[in-house]
Amino acid sequence: MMGIKSKVGNRIKEIREQKSISQKDLSYTADLDRSYIASVENGKRNISIVNLEKIAIALKVSLSELFGGI
Repeated sequence: MMGIKSKVGNRIKEIREQKSISQKDLSYTADLDRSYIASVENGKRNISIVNLEKIAIALKVSLSELFGGI
């Protein structure tokens, strides 16, 4: 069974790739380090709600869209 960190990370990666945004561009727009984005997408980081919001805004999706299907 996949844990919540992996589910959230996979969802962020899925949306980012659908929008053809690189990790570097997402990290710049969200004002987060690229290695942080990578570790979130790989399910290795316990992401805060503040950073989830930054990523959602950078991806131009709502938090409910970000959690869709999780």
